[in-house]
Amino acid sequence: MKDVKNRIPAKITRTRYVFAALFAALIAVSSFLVIPLPVGIVPIVLTNLFVVLSGLVLGGLYGGLATLIFLTAGLLGFPVLVIPGPGAFLTNLGGYLIGYLLGSLCAGLICGLPSISEKSVSRGRLLRVCAAAFAGFAIILLCGAFYIMLLNSISFHSALLIGVVPFLIGDALKLAAAVPVALKLRPIAARYINPDA
Repeated sequence: MKDVKNRIPAKITRTRYVFAALFAALIAVSSFLVIPLPVGIVPIVLTNLFVVLSGLVLGGLYGGLATLIFLTAGLLGFPVLVIPGPGAFLTNLGGYLIGYLLGSLCAGLICGLPSISEKSVSRGRLLRVCAAAFAGFAIILLCGAFYIMLLNSISFHSALLIGVVPFLIGDALKLAAAVPVALKLRPIAARYINPDA
């Protein structure tokens, strides 16, 4: 017989799903902020910032779920992707979209579920969130570059020049913004999604 104390109360489980849906909505809203680049090059967006934040704040499972909800909405044709519908995966955007899910999962797995005890920021916690954010952004960029390489039959070096280099400064700024926001939001989110930790 399972120990009742180890079971997650239904209210907390529902709240975790609500937070995942809320982050999915934030990711979707951020997708409307697009800076177009020359034809054939992936535009600059804020979506990856919120994708990584979902993992940093909610942990791997629920951050990944938020991103999955967003991607599913895009696949179903809702106008949350630059190219709505499954066709987005047949363009240079496809790898980044796959990277969104992997990036949020990875960032969240490194950070774990938030804890109320995180009100005080230790050096270890700061380094962990920084490493998680870096891993999240790096995975998104590398998935994008790898997909560009396969789709266009070019070398990985050329794909990096097209799919990574133009975004390095912007993503570094997003990372610098994501870390303090995540550190601030994690103990707040913990009150609702992990109150016993």
